[in-house]
Amino acid sequence: MFRIRQIDVTATGREIVRERLVEQPRLTIGRAAENDLHLPDLALDPIHAEVVDAGAGRIAIKALSPLAFTLDGEGTRAASLSARDGGELGFGGTRITLSEEDGVPVLTLRAVVGLEHTDQAAGFSVASLLPGRRRMGWIAALLILGFLLALPIATHMLRGPPPGASVIGDDLWSPGKLSLGHHKLEGKCETCHVKGFVAVRGETCRSCHKETHDHAAPNLLADARGQVPLGRAMLNRVSAAFNRPGPGACSDCHVQHEGPDKTPPVRQAFCADCHKGLTDNLPATTLGNAGDFGTLHPQFKASVVTNADARSRNRLSLDAHPREDNGLTFPHRLHLSPLGGAARMAVSLGGGSGYGKALTCANCHRASDDGVRFKPIEMERDCGACHSLAYDKIGSTVRTLHHGDVAQALADLSTYRGAMPLTRRQRPGAFSDGGIYHASFSAPPVPMTAFAKNGVCGTCHTAEMRGGRLAVRRVTLPGRFMGHGWFDHRAHRQSKCSDCHAASGSSVSSDLLLPGIKTCRTCHAGEDVSDRKMVPSGCALCHSYHPADAPLQRNAKTRIVREGG
Repeated sequence: MFRIRQIDVTATGREIVRERLVEQPRLTIGRAAENDLHLPDLALDPIHAEVVDAGAGRIAIKALSPLAFTLDGEGTRAASLSARDGGELGFGGTRITLSEEDGVPVLTLRAVVGLEHTDQAAGFSVASLLPGRRRMGWIAALLILGFLLALPIATHMLRGPPPGASVIGDDLWSPGKLSLGHHKLEGKCETCHVKGFVAVRGETCRSCHKETHDHAAPNLLADARGQVPLGRAMLNRVSAAFNRPGPGACSDCHVQHEGPDKTPPVRQAFCADCHKGLTDNLPATTLGNAGDFGTLHPQFKASVVTNADARSRNRLSLDAHPREDNGLTFPHRLHLSPLGGAARMAVSLGGGSGYGKALTCANCHRASDDGVRFKPIEMERDCGACHSLAYDKIGSTVRTLHHGDVAQALADLSTYRGAMPLTRRQRPGAFSDGGIYHASFSAPPVPMTAFAKNGVCGTCHTAEMRGGRLAVRRVTLPGRFMGHGWFDHRAHRQSKCSDCHAASGSSVSSDLLLPGIKTCRTCHAGEDVSDRKMVPSGCALCHSYHPADAPLQRNAKTRIVREGG
């Protein structure tokens, strides 16, 4: 039986004593965890020695490994001593004092501080052969400065002109591989880092990204940030002293050397720093405050056509229920009704013509190749199946009006002399006695009849007199209504058109069938949202920091104005 007493010392010098009674005649000592006296010391073997109660108050200690232990400071491999007389055993950095209390041998274990300077420790480590810690620290610091700073600087200053000349150790300065967008510049540091020890400047970025412009004028960007806190202002001054560009630099957002992955979208907080208090910092702005799509975002503003003839457009809030003047006379309700004449015509045309049942949005609105937007409406492709422009037949030749060319249409109609059945297809509206769609231009004069309200042209267009000549109002159909935001129809293909666009109830073409922010908020919330049913939506989901000003482009064939992008 042995009494084991473990003494530990805290950082403040207070001793902590733990005792336990081991009722067995033999104990093993070593650094393996299964030993009775576990001493985690690399100077010991896994099972280093054993302690045996030899009876009559004597204790026998024997080494079980090639390494010895110490007894009262002298090395030995075996010893026998009286527990009453006591003694001190040394095993690596631990001292075991032998004593006796109430006839029970007591082994008191205490770690020795500063053992690394003793002769015994020197036999198990190289610490005694190395310089002191302070000296080692200075040596390491000088090596780092030499190899990582002095050597690259020297080779940079002494090398010849690139390419070909390299800088020794410059790879150690790189924080990582270039991001996916610039991976082709890997190893061509001078492309961006034009000057040594000078951060990448904005003008260097713009030398390649020529089409990228500022988010706003520099003075507006500075005012929009508002009062800069004192701590931030001091950091900006320190950064400028070390050649780092100030706030608003390209590198603030476009952090490179992040590995060959796509750059993550900018966090919402970056935009909110300016935009959540924009009206206070920029009182003259026409923009509203925006900090979170779910809680702080203004109603959408659409670029609405207010005069089709002048092709003028104004950005108007959807809260004002703006009306659109696109130059057309077109009722969505008539075409989408499942029981109206348009539905009957679609059924009669059949599946071979791409119809066969009541009209849907997809019959006229055809997705672009990338699925993001929709192609311009073309009369011949999207309307001609029901609204024929044929007006005469000579032999086997069917004469057709030239859509979009008013002067040519007037010239063609001026030579027409009577009504003649052309086809057995039916359409909503006028029918002949035999149910045959035909052009009937008798009196008044043929051109005026064609451009009348229910005529071939007047069904969709509005005729007017300009300078004593018959003309048609221009048609202006925007390709984008919200030029300051981005919307991807492809990402919403699981939804029906009617979920967002109330087209089936629209009877006039002036209805602006755009959903407001309330509709979008049924699915989209801010960037940090706890509801799993909602879609987290940060600013970068719909907005770009460098929006391109898309000019209006005219499609000469259809005379429809589209907005690029």
